[in-house]
Amino acid sequence: MAFMTFFPPSHYGYGEPQDYKLLPFRFDRRKNGDYLLTNEAGEFYILSPADFDALTSHRLIPGSEQYFDLKAKHFLFDGESSALLDLLAAKYRTKKSFLEGFTKLHIFVTSLRCNQSCPYCQVSRQGEEADRGVFDMSAEVLRRSVELMLQSPAPHVTMEFQGGEPLVNFDLVKNGVLLAKELNQSRGKQIDYVICTNLSLLNDEHLEFCRAHKILISTSLDGPEYLHNKNRPTERGKPSYDVVVRNVRRAQEALGKESVSALMTTTNESLNYPTEIVDEYLRLNLGSIFVRELNPFGFAVKTAASVGYTTEEFLDFYKRILDYVIKINKSGRTFSESYASMVLAKILTPWPLGFVDLQSPSGAGIGVALYNYDGNVYASDESRMLAEVGDYTFRLGNVLENSYEELFFGETMQTIAAASCNEALAGCSDCAYQPYCGADPVRNYRSQGDIFGNRAVNNGYCRKNMAIIKHLLDLVIGGDDDLQRIFWAWINHDDVNRMGLPV
Repeated sequence: MAFMTFFPPSHYGYGEPQDYKLLPFRFDRRKNGDYLLTNEAGEFYILSPADFDALTSHRLIPGSEQYFDLKAKHFLFDGESSALLDLLAAKYRTKKSFLEGFTKLHIFVTSLRCNQSCPYCQVSRQGEEADRGVFDMSAEVLRRSVELMLQSPAPHVTMEFQGGEPLVNFDLVKNGVLLAKELNQSRGKQIDYVICTNLSLLNDEHLEFCRAHKILISTSLDGPEYLHNKNRPTERGKPSYDVVVRNVRRAQEALGKESVSALMTTTNESLNYPTEIVDEYLRLNLGSIFVRELNPFGFAVKTAASVGYTTEEFLDFYKRILDYVIKINKSGRTFSESYASMVLAKILTPWPLGFVDLQSPSGAGIGVALYNYDGNVYASDESRMLAEVGDYTFRLGNVLENSYEELFFGETMQTIAAASCNEALAGCSDCAYQPYCGADPVRNYRSQGDIFGNRAVNNGYCRKNMAIIKHLLDLVIGGDDDLQRIFWAWINHDDVNRMGLPV
């Protein structure tokens, strides 16, 4: 069924005031003058100005198709709606079910050392030959961090190794995986393992261990050779493209194509090459691309003038990439943009996301925890990036000093939680796009000096997300069956040539 059939034309007429009641919803005026309505469950509906006036003045005629649609989507209810209200509660509960089990993503920073020198790096990394005793995680910190991860009530957790570059301290990565499996025998959790690596140090030992333990690889590829080498030189300033491409292929062959993913970070140089970047991902047979903007942390703060851009420039770049990716899918090749896929899942399905940046309450601490090489625990990767430049505002504690309860229910976590629900934040609570967005108190603090943030004053997170959500909604509402089929294939991680529309 095409989505266009969800929005019937206005030809029903209006009657005398009716006895139905309105359920909570938010609205926005679209460019063509129509109104977009959204509610707590993430349902949306389009009304003309006359229809909107009729709805809000209680003059819609019961029995009309429009009345039934708005009732079914939980924008109004009447005396016969008790079952639909129970369904609304179930949908809302499902949307927020990511809260079940609490923290699911556990990041282990095994080393702050790195063999690359990316100008936009979010981390204040150290050189590869820096003091291992100072900048590598100890065995004691590793064991205690694994024990804390397994104390999480979540039955399914992800153990993700980051850096620096985790392959400079691969023995600790191996020990972490083996220790987690040993200690988990009495817990019975399902554990996924991920290594976030630039791949430049990858060898046969790494691949053999990853294959034996079903470890996923997440890497960075900024585009074709000239762009990747400019954005991601080695520590000594040498190009890194050839070795990364070679090792992407080695990892795909050893672990399977689905076990290797990549993302790109956008610099001002990237803005000139949207199609070339996508073509590079296609050439390497990667199934998706994650288009990421610069974050205001780590070395990226110091180099913003040389590699940065405006939010508007990024949005134009993002839309050009998305248009090209859609064109590729229409030609019959399945290839998705990951951020769009997640936003579309929030718009079109009742299912929650594991992506912490689009969660409300915010994923900081609730959805993700980071165990740093020095034993300090942070509410997110961005939180520890602040700490690397001397700001410990979001430090939850230390694995060698604090209990699970002190770390995850202490004063710092309570402060973060107070600013984590966009349903209660000024500028978000009445926004029509709030059900599809998230809250980011850490970024608010870094960019505006206030964990609550100010949506009205140059809030890049808000402007970017709202523009992308609006753009995707426009595509959903105005798209043909072919485009809807593509979007559903992305959401379901299916083949665009096989995936049909939901009935």
